[in-house]
Amino acid sequence: MKFASGSTAGVSVVVLVATLACTARAADNPPAMGFDASHSDAKAMALADRTMQAMGGRAAWDAVRTIGWTIFKRTHVWDKWTGDYRLEADSLLVIMNVNTGKGRVWNHGREVTDDAKRDEVLKKAMSIWINDSYWLLMPYKLKDTGVTLHYMGEQKTEDGRDADTVQLTFAGVGDTPDNRYLVWIDRKTGLVSQWSYFEKASDTEPGFTRPWTDWTSFGAIKISTGRGRFDVTGVHVSNDADPQAFVAP
Repeated sequence: MKFASGSTAGVSVVVLVATLACTARAADNPPAMGFDASHSDAKAMALADRTMQAMGGRAAWDAVRTIGWTIFKRTHVWDKWTGDYRLEADSLLVIMNVNTGKGRVWNHGREVTDDAKRDEVLKKAMSIWINDSYWLLMPYKLKDTGVTLHYMGEQKTEDGRDADTVQLTFAGVGDTPDNRYLVWIDRKTGLVSQWSYFEKASDTEPGFTRPWTDWTSFGAIKISTGRGRFDVTGVHVSNDADPQAFVAP
């Protein structure tokens, strides 16, 4: 079939191809159970799918099993298949499972055996894991449980890059469900380039705005390590288990 230049039929074909591409990306990146698709808008969800694809794709992300990183002077190892988790922070060592909340604690090399003290540390470690894993992996969690996405228009980042902005709000998840985030998605690369955090969804001014830079390939996926004053170091990613990481000292 041949169309004249500028014909409406030609435009329709372009629109159809773009629609099919978006549909394919959505099919390759299904939302987590409990993602609020009914109140999220189509453009925001399409941007989330584009970001996942730019980071290596959902299949590559699902194949990742073990992730390690250091941020805020805290070192983490997480088995995302089993929920096993290791935290080292100052004199503290925690080996636990984030799915069950159960685990063991050592302080200055000595195990904490008092139930109340151990449970208090485990609860704090869970909060640390929620926070620090989000600082590392937020773009992979745009269609997570309890999330609602809204497209907020085109905006430049603080360093002048063109981006589309997406708003994240939450319902009934995490330690702080009243939070709100704005995420800048680079128009050229499809990767997250900046975020702003609002302690309450009703806040008009962010608590902070930080860059997402230094996107680096780790195996088949990409992770950003640049956060301004709070860069991520020691990132390692594997599709295999690391049982030694969760062995008691």
